[in-house]
Amino acid sequence: RAQAQALGSTPAALLASAPDMVALRADYALEAAPEQDGLQWVLATPKARDGQLKSVRVGFEGERLAALDILDSFGQRSQIRFTGMQLNPALPAGSFQFKPPAGADVLKP
Repeated sequence: RAQAQALGSTPAALLASAPDMVALRADYALEAAPEQDGLQWVLATPKARDGQLKSVRVGFEGERLAALDILDSFGQRSQIRFTGMQLNPALPAGSFQFKPPAGADVLKP
């Protein structure tokens, strides 16, 4: 099934559609948020009101994704910090052998 259908209005969908600003703006209202904790923030609010997500603040350190601050429809807040990440590290092709288990859904972009 299509990736957009499987992910809906989730933080994963937000990150997956980030390179496509047209798709991103179709699903989310975006606005700059105040700098905090040394990070530049963008507030993403889903345009669909019936989802489980109220908003996601995406924090950047320069151009690097550094944090997600997720507020769900129940008022629960989840904070995720990305540390020790390497951009495009060299990995041997043999490192990955994809074998989905029987009955698993395989998502394609």
